[in-house]
Amino acid sequence: MRKLTVTLGLVLGLALGLVATAAPQPARAVTGDNLVLVWNEETLESIRRLPPAPTVAARALAIVHTAIYDAWAAYDPLAVGTRLGAGLRQPEAERTQANKDKAISYAAYTALMDLFPARQSVFTDKMQLRYGEAFAIDTSTPATIGFTAAQAVLDFRHTDGANQANGYADTSGYTPVNTWNQILSPDHWQPLCVPLPPPGPTDCPAQQKFATPHWRSVTPFALTSAAQFRPDHGPAVTVLKGKPSDAFRKEVDQQLRFSVGLTDTHKVVAEYWEDPPGSETPAGHWNLFAQWVSRRDHHSLDEDAKVFFALNNALLDAAITAWDAKRQWNSVRPITAVRWLKKGQLVQAWGGPFQGTKTIRGEDWLPYQRDNFVTPSFPEYLSGHSTFSAAAAALLKAAIGSDYFGMSVTIPAGSSRVEPGAVPAKPVTLSWKSFYEAADQAGISREYGGIHFNDGDFEARQAGEDVGLQVWAKAKTYFNGKAIPKT
Repeated sequence: MRKLTVTLGLVLGLALGLVATAAPQPARAVTGDNLVLVWNEETLESIRRLPPAPTVAARALAIVHTAIYDAWAAYDPLAVGTRLGAGLRQPEAERTQANKDKAISYAAYTALMDLFPARQSVFTDKMQLRYGEAFAIDTSTPATIGFTAAQAVLDFRHTDGANQANGYADTSGYTPVNTWNQILSPDHWQPLCVPLPPPGPTDCPAQQKFATPHWRSVTPFALTSAAQFRPDHGPAVTVLKGKPSDAFRKEVDQQLRFSVGLTDTHKVVAEYWEDPPGSETPAGHWNLFAQWVSRRDHHSLDEDAKVFFALNNALLDAAITAWDAKRQWNSVRPITAVRWLKKGQLVQAWGGPFQGTKTIRGEDWLPYQRDNFVTPSFPEYLSGHSTFSAAAAALLKAAIGSDYFGMSVTIPAGSSRVEPGAVPAKPVTLSWKSFYEAADQAGISREYGGIHFNDGDFEARQAGEDVGLQVWAKAKTYFNGKAIPKT
């Protein structure tokens, strides 16, 4: 066993001296939760309150749960950590529940203090409640293991290409082809003016910016490269031989069929899975599902340390996979494509909040979204929701040993954010027999909502599944002690 030499009290003491609406979800906190769930929920709450991009949220969850796992592994007879291998291994007599609890708490605390500095006082209060006001000068072995494991993960991730030190600012030099009021290439993403301005000449006070276009450069957990599961073809080409391609026309026409046929259930599905800023984001949504499964199956801390570690690294690699494709093809969103192709034509479609289906001008078409978040601030292909969800479904099925899910959520009447008071007209219950069924609904929800095309959804589901399976295969090598940690 490698002797621990880090003085936790000194490091944390110095650190402390420097700081003096979402859709209905599963229960966010349950009395008796093991500490993996407790710190998972604390991470989700930080994501809700300090809304990061979906990519950044996935990375934060992966870091927290890798730190927790690496601290927990010190108390397992076989598992090895991702950074320090078996270097923190404790003798059998030390492998008590209390020691595990303390180690993973200090690991989670250390990671969260680094990732969400604006909430440092909240994290400190929680540790004081659990371990007393002197927690920051605790030099016990479990506390030191937790800090050491987390700091090794943080040191690695500080140079992983995410550019955390500079607020995750773009390092790729991305520049959009189009502007909010000029389409130079209908094949490519158009940053919108949000909220959308009225027709006619006007200024744009806030134009969208591509969120984390450099994410393909982030170091993955299990991928051999960001492009490993990139589809062998891109999105439908808008213009082919001087005119719109048949494939592009089919994608746009499918969007209009969804729009004209929206039912209350379609609208509920679109809104439930939206996961906008201020929510847990798509990655966090699947963490809520994993919490529910943990409570259903009465998971121990040992089981959840492994499940949440694998799940959140699958979600990190899903983010890298999806954003690689988004950056590669820089593809057009439905709102731009429909308005460009159908300009000057009358179409049948959803007419906007409380308008139902009506005849509108093609250039006025709207997705089923809120006015202040009409479409996400990054390109279409691949769907992030679909990639995240398929990766999570594949991972959870493998980790739990069954695809059975069995969860349901009832959406109250009139609870819509797009059409409040009117949608749904009566309560709608969404239920999922399997993880894959939930992932499929997450994917199609983006088509119902006018956010993604069919190809961007289905290709992402395949890529996500591939990611989840590969991450699970690698995670198992850490569990069984066969992994060789990277330095």
